[in-house]
Amino acid sequence: MNFQSINYLKNGSQLQKEAHKVLTDNKVMDKLSNFQPILAGTIPIDIAINDSDLDIVCSFEDKQVFKDDIQKDFSNYPQFSMMEKIFQDEPTVIVRFMMDNFPVEIFGQSKPSNQQIAFQHMLIEHEILNARSEDFKKEIISLKESGMKTEPAFAELLNLKGDPYQSLLEY
Repeated sequence: MNFQSINYLKNGSQLQKEAHKVLTDNKVMDKLSNFQPILAGTIPIDIAINDSDLDIVCSFEDKQVFKDDIQKDFSNYPQFSMMEKIFQDEPTVIVRFMMDNFPVEIFGQSKPSNQQIAFQHMLIEHEILNARSEDFKKEIISLKESGMKTEPAFAELLNLKGDPYQSLLEY
């Protein structure tokens, strides 16, 4: 599966098709094209629940240029917010807004997008889902619907010990 492009969403579940339409109609990936955008999270691997968001990881060389472009292209969307923090020793910009009934989160770091934790977790989760039964997938979704985050849900079903985010990377 090539997650570097969103084309695979066109042939996916109804939610994936809707996500593709929203991202395409609003030219999101085009607007972010200078920042290696990759859709990560639960929608690409089809384990999303009602409040799942469109998680887009990005990579920037110049944080201020990234912030300025985000501000220019997305600040007119409802519930727009932008914050900076240090995440895993990396300066990080997190942007949230609503787009056509989808919550969107853009997560930018100076680290290449395909090396960021969210993308790495998604690849591992995708491999696990492909190796397991449909019942396993349904159990993950059920745990998520009960309020559990994705990585802890995988860790619980796989009996992984310790920090679920780290143990999933080591799986």
